[in-house]
Amino acid sequence: MSVLLKKSVFFDYVQIIIGATFVGLAFNIFLLPSRIAAGGISGVSTILYELFNYNPAVVQWIINIPLIVLGLLLAGKEFSVKTIVGTFFVPFVIFLTHDINLSVDNPLLSSIYGGIMLGIGLGIVYRGNGSTGGTALIAQLLKKYTGISSGFSQLIVDGIVVVTSAFVFNFELALYALMAIYVTSKVIDFVQLQTSPTKLVLIITEHEDKIQAVIQNEIDRGLTKVKSTGGFSNNDKTMIFCVVEQSEAVYLKKLLQTAEPSAFVIFLNASEILGTGFSRAKVRL
Repeated sequence: MSVLLKKSVFFDYVQIIIGATFVGLAFNIFLLPSRIAAGGISGVSTILYELFNYNPAVVQWIINIPLIVLGLLLAGKEFSVKTIVGTFFVPFVIFLTHDINLSVDNPLLSSIYGGIMLGIGLGIVYRGNGSTGGTALIAQLLKKYTGISSGFSQLIVDGIVVVTSAFVFNFELALYALMAIYVTSKVIDFVQLQTSPTKLVLIITEHEDKIQAVIQNEIDRGLTKVKSTGGFSNNDKTMIFCVVEQSEAVYLKKLLQTAEPSAFVIFLNASEILGTGFSRAKVRL
């Protein structure tokens, strides 16, 4: 058990380092060259670089040191150690790659692809139960002493950075920064939840045998049946739950329209699927 725990902790640190590398590269390749201050300490360092030509890596280290002290008071020991690793490794990557020749100056491309790379990096860091420090710790303080939610606290902190960038740069670049923040948030959710292109299919029918045969024989998926009653007709019906891949969902829709056109069918996005056939291989008995 202890060996597995050590492996798990080691893998957490590997994820934090890999994620922090993506965060640093996103800053040097996309955000800094296009002068996009997409919130956080990185946004602050972008503004200070524009105003005073301060080294962004050094600025981030200096700002994060007192925040780490606050983090040690707010969070547990294990989380704090991981936070220290992520907090110091991001500026380290920025320092090492400041002369990289892959910089993108187009603000639209930078806000989109920078947001994607930043979201991937932060999502990987969060999956390792770590953090890159910065304004996330300030948001935690606001939450603790004001009672407002974590999300709204983070919005306030990042909002101040973006508004400041509008005066330092221009209003248009501030809008691009907002776009980058939005893209980042969506990609973080995608990475953390391991979102896959899967659909949850809800089928309400009076002919469950037909539907079951289609699902099991044509697309080779499992299903769950729940007895239900029609609210208007009071007739006995069956609600069938089934999870399928995106391509299978299109095929299933066509099959259902042919085999049972009277069925009531709902397709929903499934954020994460755990179980045999999706996160684990199918086992046939």
